[in-house]
Amino acid sequence: MRHFGHIAPEVRQRLFHQEPCDFTASSPARILSVALGATLYSPATRPRLADDIVKQAGRGVVSMVVCLEDSIGDADVRDAEENLVRQFTDLAERASAAAASGGPDAGAELPLLFIRVRVPEQIPDLVTRLGAAARLVSGFVLPKFNEERGVPFLEALAATETASGIRLFAMPVLESPELLHLETRVETLTGIFRTVDKYRDRVLALRLGVTDFCSAYGLRRSPDMTAYDVRIVASVISDVVNLLARADGTGFTVTGPVWEYFPLQERMFKPQLRRSPFLEGRAEDLRESLIEHDMDGLLREIALDQANGLLGKTCIHPSHVVPVHALSVVSHEEYSDAQDILRPERCGGGVLRSAYTNKMNEVKPHRAWAERTLLRAEVFGVAREDVGFVDLLTAGLAG
Repeated sequence: MRHFGHIAPEVRQRLFHQEPCDFTASSPARILSVALGATLYSPATRPRLADDIVKQAGRGVVSMVVCLEDSIGDADVRDAEENLVRQFTDLAERASAAAASGGPDAGAELPLLFIRVRVPEQIPDLVTRLGAAARLVSGFVLPKFNEERGVPFLEALAATETASGIRLFAMPVLESPELLHLETRVETLTGIFRTVDKYRDRVLALRLGVTDFCSAYGLRRSPDMTAYDVRIVASVISDVVNLLARADGTGFTVTGPVWEYFPLQERMFKPQLRRSPFLEGRAEDLRESLIEHDMDGLLREIALDQANGLLGKTCIHPSHVVPVHALSVVSHEEYSDAQDILRPERCGGGVLRSAYTNKMNEVKPHRAWAERTLLRAEVFGVAREDVGFVDLLTAGLAG
């Protein structure tokens, strides 16, 4: 699979200076952690779950979480597990039949699939019940993660990986009240770091549960506001990045919080999308559509995620996927700066003027940024010099 693989090759060639790379569920963790992109959540109770997964793959989704936790009722867990096993078995049979026939779908890739569980015991139980279909599972999402709760989950995952022979990743969700409360935050973060550091090879990314953070104080942000406008939430994000997303080799990929809105809402504040990037062609219609569906707030939050060290995003609606991916593509200017900074002859440091002649590139301080930028460029591609996020957004939505 690849990002923007759902659009025509000739369109990709027109958009990209360097196209996104191909990857599979077997690719190195350093690639997969960046490639997660917009991770689409779906309740495990959906009766046509297998069809939904195939459809979303055709629309550019490359990672999905099938949820057995907060998105379903407590009384529905057993039925949801049975449905999950049935739907994954159906997916595995379809894939095997397509490969055997050599038909047009033989090379089709499903998204990276993860299961959000409630308790550690579900991990070995589900892998056993899935049988051969367990090979479709890339890992498990671990809820309300802290040191005390997290160790049993990770032990269960490691034991299941050994017993099944299937590579399984963990994606802990940071959402417990202890992480939010000031008097326990540092101790909780330190414990989380000890736990995930011990299982570093199995932890693909850390996910932020901002809805639970808001719930602890009876808050809910409106579609006119981002997570960073809610100061208590912004302070937690800052501390999580501070301890768990450092660029010194000890950090992990931390993904952006969920954007909750997709239906039409009555607006209180003026739209946040400037007109100027949308003035060419029919892009003004796209701007109006984005505003109508509260996507201007989402676009602003994605930009703030990236500015604050987060990569990728939890998504609960398919319409959120393309904006996340369009804003994850590396611009030609960023790529040019990163390459200049990392040239071998620059290893001694120094300062140079950007090739775009609009900024200073200081080699040593900007090196970590440049390395991260080139990794993102490998996965999401590099836009051509005259291509902006509006072009990528338009192409991605058109499919």
